[in-house]
Amino acid sequence: MRYKRVLVKLSGGAFAGKSEGSFDKDAVDQLADEIIALSSSGVEVAIMVGGGNIFRGRLAEQWNIERVEADNIGMMATVINSLILRGALSARGADETRVMTAIPMASITEPYIRLRAIKHLEKGYTVIFAAGTGQPFVTTDYPAVQRAIEIRAEVILAAKQGTDGVYSADPKTDPTATRYTTISFDEVLSLGLNVMDQSAFMLARDHDLPIHVFNANEPGAMQRACEGESVGTYVSSASSSAYDSAPR
Repeated sequence: MRYKRVLVKLSGGAFAGKSEGSFDKDAVDQLADEIIALSSSGVEVAIMVGGGNIFRGRLAEQWNIERVEADNIGMMATVINSLILRGALSARGADETRVMTAIPMASITEPYIRLRAIKHLEKGYTVIFAAGTGQPFVTTDYPAVQRAIEIRAEVILAAKQGTDGVYSADPKTDPTATRYTTISFDEVLSLGLNVMDQSAFMLARDHDLPIHVFNANEPGAMQRACEGESVGTYVSSASSSAYDSAPR
């Protein structure tokens, strides 16, 4: 395996799949199967979950909810997603799954303690991080990078909904958009490519933490990335830009 310890960043949209609602059973089942397969291959797996399938900023704007309150609601949404994922993993026999939250919720989760999280991973447990950093004004992209650095993960696997990598432009509106197979952090930042928060990319760049960006709905993508295959887009400090030559 190319990596021993990874952090999987799951957007809230990955839980919704193609459904118009907040959750899609098939999508969640697929995520659980992918994670179990990765863990069974010997990779230590931590996960950071988003909450956009339940609550997004635009809804807060429509309801005139102030940002701090909206971010608190969003953090609670990530906790719901983490419990859904833990339930799906447990239903498949992955009993050793731990949910750790930045906001204390002693009756349903463990508090986030860095060394305890590392110990869980060393034992082969799957660890799910929820509630971001516990502070407003931060999306889950930045906490994903922060937690990955804290637990000494070797890479972030960014499972995205609706895209299979980093593109030169928005492929939904620009038919000439081309997917990068590799690209550097500096190029992503200078070109303003919006795949994750720029603050998250800068933190990853400063700590030389590579990121694989790929389609959450692509079966086996996580496993293949860890085996060294070219999946989605590989972003790192040392990468030079290269495009996918295959037609979209």
